[in-house]
Amino acid sequence: MLWKSLSFSELSLNELYDLLKLRVDVFVVEQNCPYPELDDKDRHAQTQHLLGLNEQGVIQAYARVLAPGVSYPDASIGRVIVAEAARGGGVAHTLMQKAIAISIKRWPEHNIQLGGQEHLKGFYQQQGFEAVSEMYLEDGIPHIDMLLTLTESAKT
Repeated sequence: MLWKSLSFSELSLNELYDLLKLRVDVFVVEQNCPYPELDDKDRHAQTQHLLGLNEQGVIQAYARVLAPGVSYPDASIGRVIVAEAARGGGVAHTLMQKAIAISIKRWPEHNIQLGGQEHLKGFYQQQGFEAVSEMYLEDGIPHIDMLLTLTESAKT
């Protein structure tokens, strides 16, 4: 898999279209959850779009890495997604490891937060995140806020 980390202005029109299509296909259609997918965070000057592409150049994995203060006081990772065809092979773990690395490199003094779907709590715990909220509904889907507290050695 080829991995790219790009700002909004670095995305090609095709990459932008493909990542938005993947997000809508999974979050809106597959999960039957109509919600405002476009929230202006994609265009934030510090947002990084992490793309995992297969040999044919098709996006198979995606995560959005946000600067501190955009969604949470700390840095955050969101819109974590793996295409159905790429699920089950460890791509999600690699995606999260790369997103965490981007966040640490760009904002080393900040922990990392996310609002994940509750049924993925164990997956995020495997990445080092801990639950910091009770379950809440977001767009009708149970979510939980999670935090990756970085040690001083990880921050340097």
